[in-house]
Amino acid sequence: MEFKTLRNIESSFKQIRLFTFVFAVLCFGVVGEVVFKSYQFAEKQRQKIYVLDNGKSLMVALSQDMSINRPVEAREHVRRFHELFFTIAPDKNAIESNVKRAFNLADQSAFNYYKDLQEKGYYNRIISGNIQQRVEVDSVVANFDTYPYDVKTYARQFIIRSSNLTIRNLVTNCSLVNSVRSDSNPQGFIIEKFNVLENRDVETVER
Repeated sequence: MEFKTLRNIESSFKQIRLFTFVFAVLCFGVVGEVVFKSYQFAEKQRQKIYVLDNGKSLMVALSQDMSINRPVEAREHVRRFHELFFTIAPDKNAIESNVKRAFNLADQSAFNYYKDLQEKGYYNRIISGNIQQRVEVDSVVANFDTYPYDVKTYARQFIIRSSNLTIRNLVTNCSLVNSVRSDSNPQGFIIEKFNVLENRDVETVER
């Protein structure tokens, strides 16, 4: 009788241990699920930007992955550089102001091209002839499969004189590297190996 009682006690202890183990596993499972769901919720919250609308209402805007916008920012960076560098007024201060802003977006290669034009008297002829020049970028073709990014730009130059308007084809290429964002370089790129492939007259219209 005592032997049977001992066996019952031993069996009861085994059952208690089994129940305790199962209960502990369930507790760990519940805790793990709670931690996982909390992490997911925190990640979703970090992907939201809260914006005050005139200080009255609260709007939620989903943020986008920065890498999605990099091709757009790269093309805008190159476009802005060309607009600053090739838009010229017959005023020395205006020319210097534009090219200095363009130099914030590029490396020494752009400065070398500027110095070459300057030594050839290009800017002096612009000023003395009261000529205005502007550029319209048609397209910016970039290869984002390799780094640094190879970029080719197709644009038109409009050279405006008192007697006529000359239109030129402008084709350039360069490499783009990532850089630090700043007020003078909001897209965070630097143009390297800037080179003008083509710059030829295509049409002259009398005014």
